[in-house]
Amino acid sequence: MRRGMSKRNQAVIKRAIREANPQQSKTAFSPSSASPVTRAPRLGDLACSHIAMDAVDSVVDPLREFAKDSVRLVKRCHKPDRKEFTKVAARTAIGFVVMGFVGFFVKLIFIPINNIIVGSG
Repeated sequence: MRRGMSKRNQAVIKRAIREANPQQSKTAFSPSSASPVTRAPRLGDLACSHIAMDAVDSVVDPLREFAKDSVRLVKRCHKPDRKEFTKVAARTAIGFVVMGFVGFFVKLIFIPINNIIVGSG
């Protein structure tokens, strides 16, 4: 096997070679006839398919992790009771009011400034 290949890659290639040619024939042609015997896939063929599998794995693995995390999140979630819901709703309403006042005061301050800038030109 090539240097620098992981043991997993080497095992995949060896298994593919064994499945492709179970007789492990070493000749390219059968001695009894001139018809070619099925050959084992070459290392380059397997490396290309293995690279394609790595590309697929690099796309599928994050999706699989996301699915696991999503299932775990849904299992941990619960429906809030009335007390918890009122707390969340009140805090959200307070946030809307505060942001509204901030926006109002910013607009209130910048309208005269904008008139001064535009009016001087």
